[in-house]
Amino acid sequence: MNRYVALGSSMAAGPGIRPRVAGAPRWSGRSMRNYPHLVAQALNLDLIDVTFSGATTGQVLTEPQRGAAPQIEALDGSETLVTITIGGNDVGYVPLLMAAAVFGPLAPRLPAVAALLDRRQREQALAEVEVALHRVGAAVRDRAPRARVLFVDYLTLLPPAGRPAGRLPEHVTELARHIATGLQRHTAAAAAATGCEIVGAAKASREHHPWSEKPWTVGAGLPLPRRPWPFHPNAAGMTAVAELVVGQLSGRA
Repeated sequence: MNRYVALGSSMAAGPGIRPRVAGAPRWSGRSMRNYPHLVAQALNLDLIDVTFSGATTGQVLTEPQRGAAPQIEALDGSETLVTITIGGNDVGYVPLLMAAAVFGPLAPRLPAVAALLDRRQREQALAEVEVALHRVGAAVRDRAPRARVLFVDYLTLLPPAGRPAGRLPEHVTELARHIATGLQRHTAAAAAATGCEIVGAAKASREHHPWSEKPWTVGAGLPLPRRPWPFHPNAAGMTAVAELVVGQLSGRA
């Protein structure tokens, strides 16, 4: 049996990309067209998808989430493949962008949003996630010793510096780019330090941000039924990430 376990947050789950996984917890946002499902189909793997929107590194390792067990408990040691996309919620990456887009000029006046926009707090969160990602990699390697373990980092959510991101203020996009760069660096370092591999979705998607001609992610807006969530992958993005993973596993990367 080629058992594949997918761990991670909404960037792996694919909220709003139809159809959703039948029987999955409502709040998980798991899509039948997320990259774990596409990888499993391409490689004929037996998928156990425990990705969950809103997940943090703590909820991968030790903390239940909305009644679901910590994701790592899905590992039983027989896995041949494990993928991990996590860390963004720890550092407030997507929450920061969504709050700034929804509340606009009012954002700095709202305490919870102001905390997300506070650079010192984001720097502290980045320092903490560096350690947390190492713990995730080490724990997964310990629980799945026979598996290839791939950290898959986050798709690009913003255009390069100097280009506008819709109505998002420049100070918000600059901070979010800084967070994205730090998260990308810490994810790669955690993979290298724990004997895992890295799939560079961030690098591959630089020219496929929401304001590009061929976006792999969705820009600002409100979460709507049957639509990919704002600042999350669209179907094209999930297909692209699946191709990156399959390419790496087959030696084409």
